[in-house]
Amino acid sequence: MRPDGRAPDELRPISFQRDYTDMTPGSVLVSFGRTRVLCTVSIEDDIPRWLKGKGSGWVTAEYSMLPGSSNERIRRSLTNGRSQEIQRLIGRSLRAVTDLVAMGEASITVDCDVLQADGGTRTASICGSYLALHDACTRLVAAGRLKRHPLTDHLGAVSVGIMDGVPLLDLPYAEDSQAEVDFNVVMTGAG
Repeated sequence: MRPDGRAPDELRPISFQRDYTDMTPGSVLVSFGRTRVLCTVSIEDDIPRWLKGKGSGWVTAEYSMLPGSSNERIRRSLTNGRSQEIQRLIGRSLRAVTDLVAMGEASITVDCDVLQADGGTRTASICGSYLALHDACTRLVAAGRLKRHPLTDHLGAVSVGIMDGVPLLDLPYAEDSQAEVDFNVVMTGAG
């Protein structure tokens, strides 16, 4: 039996609060158990230099654990190696389901701010980012800024681990920190 009473293949309670903030075209507060991540979308009519003139847009992500998000204070700092690896994973996952040409020459950044960390912050960030990006792009299409919706498929993610030889789904920190194996599965709707 797991510490929180779940079966090995059972997810923690998951929720998505869409339009959590008013200042962005897409925002989601995602909760995986006690893990909470705020995902917000920003849009710029500019693209990285290496994309200029190619008729393509760009989607990227930034990830940060905020002070107070864990038992030990997280310092505000420039991106560290762990955060950089996580934001690359989020950005690559989002680009896998985005038609960048349909975006035109615009950049979308999804900021993932961990408010409370209890394992699975990467996967919660991917799920929340996808939904926030979907909402933002839907609004861009409705406003006439995009001719068609650039998202080509659904996207989801979950952590999986092995503890004492038993495969476990959606690990909280107590399991994640003790697991023999811990990895993240990211999948599109098409598999």
